[in-house]
Amino acid sequence: MAARDEKTDTGQTNTGQSDYPSPTYAWYVVVILTLAYVVSFIDRQIMALMVEPIRKDLDISDTQISLLLGLAFAIFYTFLGIPIGRMADLRSRKKIIIAGITIWCFMTAACGLARNYVQLFAARIGVGFGEAALSPSALSMISDYFPKETRGRAVAFYTMGIAIGVGLAMIIGSQVIAYVFNAPPVTLPVVGTLFAWQTVFLVVGLPGLLIAVLMATVKEPVRREQIKQAHDDGTESRHVLFSQVVAFLWQRRRMYVSHFLGMSIVGILSYGFYAWIPTMFIRTWGWTIQEIGLAYGVLTLISGPLAVIAAAKTSEAFSRRGYQDAHMRTALWGSLIGIVFAVATPLMPHPYLSLIMLLPVSVGTSAATAAGLAALMMVTPNQMRAQTSAVYFFVVNILGLTVGPTGIALFTDYVFRDDAMLRYSVASVSVMAGLFAAGFLVYNLRHYAASYEEAKNWAEGSADG
Repeated sequence: MAARDEKTDTGQTNTGQSDYPSPTYAWYVVVILTLAYVVSFIDRQIMALMVEPIRKDLDISDTQISLLLGLAFAIFYTFLGIPIGRMADLRSRKKIIIAGITIWCFMTAACGLARNYVQLFAARIGVGFGEAALSPSALSMISDYFPKETRGRAVAFYTMGIAIGVGLAMIIGSQVIAYVFNAPPVTLPVVGTLFAWQTVFLVVGLPGLLIAVLMATVKEPVRREQIKQAHDDGTESRHVLFSQVVAFLWQRRRMYVSHFLGMSIVGILSYGFYAWIPTMFIRTWGWTIQEIGLAYGVLTLISGPLAVIAAAKTSEAFSRRGYQDAHMRTALWGSLIGIVFAVATPLMPHPYLSLIMLLPVSVGTSAATAAGLAALMMVTPNQMRAQTSAVYFFVVNILGLTVGPTGIALFTDYVFRDDAMLRYSVASVSVMAGLFAAGFLVYNLRHYAASYEEAKNWAEGSADG
């Protein structure tokens, strides 16, 4: 690992255990942030249930649908995450989150007003624009509400929002779809008569604004574990330039790059499954939207809490055994479990066997994501957490949201050239992603352990800060 910049002395402020907010209030904040994360995944995931009707009404291919599911959302979600992360490290994270929730809820509703593919693509870009504000700000806030001993649990709970959001999108979405598709068509002034799937976007989009109201009750926490910058004139400051963030990450590039790439490939598995599993069941076994929505939704809701418990308990067990890389070791094992069952899931001869295989896929990948994010917060100074997590989400989502959904679609459209072969596209991408994820995460362990030791040393050496 590269040596530290000579003018940087890492230290922290306000880090005494006694001055953290009460656990009750801290968990109250985590619950609200998790609810926001849940709503964000409902709004982005509802489209996966409506692939077939959207394809029919807009006369588009699997590849075009995959771009709506992935690339359209990822464009601003990934690229705006870094400047928004910079803002979150300098300004009110609470206000940034409120603004983001408001934007993505309105843009989800705007998907329901789109009259063609281009308009729907643009609205999906807007959803990503709003959601880019949430996770970098939320993870930074959570890290200031909890000491390191319990921070991993809080971050794992927050990441449970993914499973809950996807699960509720499947369950509630399938019921809303069933109602809307059987109801008389909705006609709006100027817009005209809506397709049934457009009405669904309107129904699920606007209620999320209630979370923005709840977020207004949250207090901005004191910033902790900040690095101190030593200047030539003998003074110190805690303001960190973006160039210094880049230098910090570059000096530790072996750890950060292998972490980001390993976790992004886990994201390819997750996002690919979220995008195409409902359609796979519909095409392969003739299930209805309601049947697969309910089944996959319940399974995902079950997997969320199991993943949180598994990530927290496994990381703590590794830590008690003296592993400096406890959280990343947990991420590795979670990803390996997810990979093995991800390959098996689409190849099962019966739909119920496939559903059984889906449970360890969801638990493994969710636990890996939770542990990987917690690991990142452990080794990154306060003023860099939102920006670093924004870079993390940039890499994870630019690969996960594009290669996951679109990679599967490209196999279907251009390799197998048969919509009914979707299950083999899912299996093919799972095999390829699994090999790369395992390689990067194994490589990461040694470098992460060194970064953890470095972070522990500067934190313990700054008690007088």
